[in-house]
Amino acid sequence: MKGKGEMVFKSRMKWVGLVGIVLSAFSLFTHFFLARFTQDSISEFQSSITIFSWRPVFEHADFSPTSPLFRRLWGPVRRLEALHPDANPRQHYPDPSLQSNGFIFVRIQGGFHEIRNSICDVVVIARLLNATLVVPEIQSTTSSKGISSQFKSFSYLYNEDQFIAALTRDIKVVKTLPRNLKGARRKKEIPSFKAPYLASPYFYRHNVLPVLKKHSVVELVVSDGGCLQALLPPNLEEYQRLRCRVAFHALRFRVEVQDLATKILHRLRAPGRPFIAYYPGMTREALAYYGCAELFQDVHNELIQHKRLWMRRRGIVKGKLSVNSEDQRLNGSCPLMPEEVGILLRARGYSWDTIIYVSGGEVFGGQRTLIPLHATFENVVDRTSLSTPWELNRLYGREINVGGNYPRSPPSILKESKPDAWNTIGPRPRPLPPPPARPKYPHNIEGWWGWVAESDIEPESTVMELRTNAHKLLWEAIDYFISVEADVFIPGFDRDGKGHPNFASLVMGHRLYQSASLKTYRPDRKVMETLLAETREHLYQANYTWLRSIRQHLRKSLLDGLIEASTVSKSISFLSHPVPECACSRQDSDQSQAQAGGLGVVHRCPIWMHSQSGFRSKDKQTEEEDDEDESTSELFFGYKSENRVEGSGEMNSKEAILLNDQEELDGGER
Repeated sequence: MKGKGEMVFKSRMKWVGLVGIVLSAFSLFTHFFLARFTQDSISEFQSSITIFSWRPVFEHADFSPTSPLFRRLWGPVRRLEALHPDANPRQHYPDPSLQSNGFIFVRIQGGFHEIRNSICDVVVIARLLNATLVVPEIQSTTSSKGISSQFKSFSYLYNEDQFIAALTRDIKVVKTLPRNLKGARRKKEIPSFKAPYLASPYFYRHNVLPVLKKHSVVELVVSDGGCLQALLPPNLEEYQRLRCRVAFHALRFRVEVQDLATKILHRLRAPGRPFIAYYPGMTREALAYYGCAELFQDVHNELIQHKRLWMRRRGIVKGKLSVNSEDQRLNGSCPLMPEEVGILLRARGYSWDTIIYVSGGEVFGGQRTLIPLHATFENVVDRTSLSTPWELNRLYGREINVGGNYPRSPPSILKESKPDAWNTIGPRPRPLPPPPARPKYPHNIEGWWGWVAESDIEPESTVMELRTNAHKLLWEAIDYFISVEADVFIPGFDRDGKGHPNFASLVMGHRLYQSASLKTYRPDRKVMETLLAETREHLYQANYTWLRSIRQHLRKSLLDGLIEASTVSKSISFLSHPVPECACSRQDSDQSQAQAGGLGVVHRCPIWMHSQSGFRSKDKQTEEEDDEDESTSELFFGYKSENRVEGSGEMNSKEAILLNDQEELDGGER
């Protein structure tokens, strides 16, 4: 009887276990079903319960936007308030002809900023040659790079339909070549041109146009980020405004990228505080081009030198291989380090709890390089801390698994080497065969830079690395959107690995076009490094005179940097400074008499752009001028003037930090 009871008990336990397994399987199926078909709803729910790594820390919950300090740090630049975007044609500008001279097919190589510059140029070239433009092919996003098959090359980054519709009045754009020309291109029977960097309109009219008329199709290969000169003759001024219409209206990111960027922007603004977008500009190519290797240590120094050697072999760099990085830094040819940018912002008056958004993809040297910035400001974030992994994965689409993504287990040395040697060595007794050479496996090499210790030649990019390069375009698209919308923007560097304007230059140009009065600092790196060198040994105990110099320079860079960009950057990249061609001055503003901050904008805005917001009393303007004057009492990291020792000007009270930060948040500038 006892044995029978045990059998019944065991039988019941088996049924309980079976029911548990069935319920578990059903639960898993339901989970995957919801994750597949209600992903948006889940994402919204998850965001509402704060699943991101960023936890904002503020000293005070209240933040007065009406205080004098707020207007000085976050308020608009008054002399640029009269500027408004105006890229509409101003002269006779006919619609594109129904009979074109042929098709232009373009293959674009390079990074985010090079792609954006090139697309604007090829649109102007198509208008110049009266040609039909085929939607450009972005080489970094072709299917051979391992990206999802649901995207075409152009549509991986930009909205293709928006691009075609926005340019209807400018040029004719088609998605693909006609069938007969497509077959000729596949057989490489169509004429091809490698577009020179900053080529003149004369080149295209006298070299490309005759071939286009003869063959009805031409292929352009653009690799340097710009295939048409930045400054066009006065009679082609309408083509400059066409560039603006392409860059700022036609080139919209695809819907998924736009939605995620908007979500991240909303999460940034959720605490109710303004934020600063900071672009470090510390890419390996730029550091190698300008010889800034000694700013880093260990393997990062070697990586930069390897890249510089590679550039010298290809004629990109003309100088010596070994360059004194200290001289380059003092000359303003190296990026401002994150620690230096943090010190400059604190010297300007931004409190330790200011939100800093780090943009521009990956920073060379990794997060270790940003540690000093995190130590200076509590709320330093980027796209990864404001989004979830599955939100970023949705941008990539369904990508196939690429072989060799993960290191395989090492083969058995005993089975591969010793049996053959043992069977063929001869009769016993005999000496043992020499031990086999230790095989090298991918996981034995520490980090992706392991090849530095083995060869002077960089290895070929793997499919995974090519795919990651395509992902970087999407990351930079998100950062570009947020940087344009930021309350304040400051670049650490504005040149790329070829000496051309980079991501930061495009952001500053877009901000100048879209909302010119937003604060965009353009510090002179040579001046900044000179000032930092004066107090390098005691940066965190700076004196009053040094702080005043920093504040004056940053305030003046809001306008002086614009004037410098109009002569330096604009000659290489029109989109870095699209003024005065793509701007107008509001007629109902007294500031328009000064031609909008000395930028030469004399074109008056249409009547419908007028608003009563431009009328301001003289007393109000005088009040804001006083607000922008340098404070004589607030000092570095929140020290008050009462704590400054006369004569030396150094700060010596730790307790004053919290007290003066309280005054900053309350708006007290005494």
